Amino acid sequence: MASVLGMLEERETAARVRVGGLREEVARLAGVLEAAEIELDRRVIAREELVEALAASAVEATAVTETETEAERKTVPAPVPGSIVPPWREGLPVTVLAPDYQRILDMLDERRPTGQGPMKAKEITAELGLGTTSAKVEGVRSNARRLAERGWLVQETSGMFSAGRRPGAVPGAAPSA
Repeated sequence: MASVLGMLEERETAARVRVGGLREEVARLAGVLEAAEIELDRRVIAREELVEALAASAVEATAVTETETEAERKTVPAPVPGSIVPPWREGLPVTVLAPDYQRILDMLDERRPTGQGPMKAKEITAELGLGTTSAKVEGVRSNARRLAERGWLVQETSGMFSAGRRPGAVPGAAPSA
């Protein structure tokens, strides 16, 4: 009887060692995954910035005039992920923005009638269901800052964001990187 009990104890010990090893492997892989997500988010932001800079350069080169017809103003191309954020102006629909920007604006606009105050980027990220990894929070912060610089949002001095439209960019604000 003692040998059967001893065999069971040996098997239990082996199973504990295997579970411990697997837990360590999972923890290591979680760290690798987080680093990969951060790298992916940085590359997405870099691509968005490049597209934005190229679009701004193209706009300057073609020198768009203020004499465009009302019909031209109403025909707005569908936004695509990574598209530029135009400066807000009266009558410009939210649909000119890429879906990620629209989600941020819609969520903050929904809070305004209920009297809820401004939100931090981490709160916005969680509210949008993106998780709270630093990479996701920084991506949302970058998008919210870009919206604030272009007049779509209001950025408080505390770094919080709220819905509100104002013409033009913030005077003296540096462009987002």
